[in-house]
Formats: sequence, C-alpha cells, structure tokens
Amino acid sequence: MAPAAGRGALGLWRACNWLMGAFFALAAFVQVNDPDAEVWMVVYTIPAGLTLLVGLNPLVTGNFIWKSVSAIHIFFCIVWAVGLAYNLLLHTKQNILHEEEGRELFGLVIITAWLSLCHSASKP
Repeated sequence: MAPAAGRGALGLWRACNWLMGAFFALAAFVQVNDPDAEVWMVVYTIPAGLTLLVGLNPLVTGNFIWKSVSAIHIFFCIVWAVGLAYNLLLHTKQNILHEEEGRELFGLVIITAWLSLCHSASKP
C-alpha cells in the first residue's frame, strides 16, 4: 500500500509543478504591456523553467545547477521584495494590491515561496 501512496504523492507533486510552471509562464507572457516587461519576463520565465523541470523529473532538484539557479533567483527575489515592501511602507496610500509595486511584491513572494518549497523538497 505504501508504494501506491508514494506514486500518488509523486504524481500530485509533478502535477502541481506543471500547474505552477504554466502559471509562471503565463505571468511572463502577460508582461508585454508593462513598461519594464523585459525584466519581469525574465523574473517569471526562470521559475517557469525550473518548475517545469521539476514536473518532468522531480529528482532534478538534487542537481547542483538546478539548486544554484534556484537559490540565486530566490535570493534576488527576496532582496527585491524587501526593497519593494520598504517603498510601499513609506509611500502607499491605499491597498497595496492597487499599487503596481504591491502586485510586483506579491508576484515575488509567490516565486520565492514556490521555489523555496521545491528547493526544500530536494533529496540531500
């Protein structure tokens, strides 16, 4: 019974990564209207590629290159998110989701959370 449960959990994990990969790819695609679209397309395309790789082969999270790219991307997203949060604390006058920076912050938090989850799910 345990192997069947393990296969089900692995299948669910792969499906979640495919879903998040599609989400990040769509987020990258809709950036074309943004004034700084090039930056945001890269910010969303990197996690799209990383999560799609996990969807194809969950063991890729143990790969040195995958771990390095994800760790570097997580680091830059956290630094950028802290800067945006500080700016929003100082200058926001309404709900943060009504501000472009608030939506950008939320996107960075989603990227950081998902990549951190994938990173922590890797086998040592």
